[in-house]
Amino acid sequence: MSTDVLLALRQRLPTLSNAERRIAEAILENPSIVIDSTINELALHCATSQASVARLCQSVGFSGYRDFRMALASALSREQADRDHFRVADADIDPADSALDVVTKVAYQEARAIEETARALDLVALDAVVEALRNAPRIDIFGVASSGLTGQDLHQKLHRIGFSSYCWVDTHLALTSVALSRPGCVAIGISHSGLSVETNHSLEIAKAAGATTVAITNFPESPLGSLADLVLATSARETRYRSGAMASRIAQMALVDFLVVRLLQGNYEAADESLRLTYDAVQAHRLDYGRSTPGWKGRS
Repeated sequence: MSTDVLLALRQRLPTLSNAERRIAEAILENPSIVIDSTINELALHCATSQASVARLCQSVGFSGYRDFRMALASALSREQADRDHFRVADADIDPADSALDVVTKVAYQEARAIEETARALDLVALDAVVEALRNAPRIDIFGVASSGLTGQDLHQKLHRIGFSSYCWVDTHLALTSVALSRPGCVAIGISHSGLSVETNHSLEIAKAAGATTVAITNFPESPLGSLADLVLATSARETRYRSGAMASRIAQMALVDFLVVRLLQGNYEAADESLRLTYDAVQAHRLDYGRSTPGWKGRS
């Protein structure tokens, strides 16, 4: 199984039964409990049954507890290697941590979010989204709060390489825009939880109008993920000092870059011309400082 077992547990939490969720949360809190426990011992620890443990293993794609435990041991070994690389003993931030500790731990957490997102990403779905975007007469992008910032970043990048994209921060404007969708248009909804009412509503209307719908979410089986034609899943973990809004941002931004670079591959010459034109258009609004330096290349 290519997907990290801990990632699979986190992504499926919203769909698990109460007993399975209790086991999953105990494992995510202390993964080593599985390594040190038989199936019966784990069931007793979680005040549930062996059957519930077995069902949880099957829910995340394993034939039984033995395969699940082996995969978890492999995941823990990989995570420990990552911590050793960053010289982080504990990934969570403590109130007594120094500035160096905080910077190192946040760097580790963000690097891990990008790596896990890349490792678990459905590449077939990625290319399907790229193909849909490449042929779309218009692209509507929705997201609220921090996911709205990701949407704006995607819109800005698409617009600069010549795609007709729109990012709506006003819900009414978003709804009236997608009501005019037609087959071939693409609507992208971004929500870490997949539970944002406004984003789900916008995607529902876009889907009813015939648009291809795309969800960018941390929970593929959430309402947003279930609604979309194509799902691109992120992998972001909340920690004590990093809420979902902080944890999701870096993974969502990585997905945006995956999409844009894949689009550029297929039409680099036209995109390069668009980038040059948009770059030249703002040069009169830049200071001259440093431009005479050899090798200077101004950027936004």
